[in-house]
Amino acid sequence: MDDLAYGKRNKRGDWAPNEPAGTAPLFFFPPQPLTFLKWLPHYFLPYNLLFAVSTLVWWNYVLPDVETMKTLGVAWIAKLYIVNLFAVLLFFGIFEYRLYIQRAQANRFKYNGKWPSDNKSDVFWFKNQNTDSLLRTVFHAIPIWTALEVGILYAYAHGYVPWLSFASNPWYLALIALLVPVIHEVHFYLLHRLIHTPFLYKHVHSVHHNSVNPSPYSSLSMHPVELLGYLGVALWHLVIPSNTMLALYQLHFAGFGAIPGHIGFDKIETGENSTMDTHAYIHYLHHKNFEVNYGDGLIPFDKWFGTFHDGSPEGEARMEARFEKRRAKLNS
Repeated sequence: MDDLAYGKRNKRGDWAPNEPAGTAPLFFFPPQPLTFLKWLPHYFLPYNLLFAVSTLVWWNYVLPDVETMKTLGVAWIAKLYIVNLFAVLLFFGIFEYRLYIQRAQANRFKYNGKWPSDNKSDVFWFKNQNTDSLLRTVFHAIPIWTALEVGILYAYAHGYVPWLSFASNPWYLALIALLVPVIHEVHFYLLHRLIHTPFLYKHVHSVHHNSVNPSPYSSLSMHPVELLGYLGVALWHLVIPSNTMLALYQLHFAGFGAIPGHIGFDKIETGENSTMDTHAYIHYLHHKNFEVNYGDGLIPFDKWFGTFHDGSPEGEARMEARFEKRRAKLNS
């Protein structure tokens, strides 16, 4: 497939789409009903529905019974860790293997023309981004993910939280389920702005930003403090009236859902003339430019606060003007 029919490549080999990135049409004014209806399936497909299904699979086939969860036993917690680890390595690994190891579509639609494995750096464990990302996922991300999951289930088993049942509150809980991506976006944006403050960036968030050229295993390659904050979005369901299954859905949405912004490709070729959009461009621009696109575009926080970059020359000019204004203020 000719990716230059959809974008352009610079002298460094970096590819960018012709169309600038946009935010979801939730806050357009005046409202654009036809645009909203055209976008609406993307709210569910492919990622949100997949994470909802994974939650149902865990609930029905992975989690032990309530009596078992009342005791913090090594066996069921270890099983949960192993299942979480296998699922993440499989899900992330499918993208990593096809796009970065097999290189099945070469660098077509790849934002950064370089390959992470070809660039060694002292900022990574063993000077290798892929190794660093994989080890941080195994030894940091999945243990914290599992610990949060265990805490939520333990609270559920002991009745520490007044969970609502779907039988008694079907419409309200259906609404909360629909709002899981919104909860994630609000939490992620606020956390992201916080960890970009100088102290937290230097000591915490810089670990994630070492992956300037992210790949799938970069998704959960974070400092443990950031992982606790990022995956901790599921704890909101201990505060708002909710249900245990929705708390797990929120956790899956954050954990598995970290991958779209780190795939590094704009489109994945699924056939000779067919592709799947990754929706990765907004977050890739954040990894590239650091101080833009703190959110993922579901809610236009960055547009509201002047930090949105859509990848266009005009967006680049706005970013540079903002940086220049800040430099002038610091030097005055």
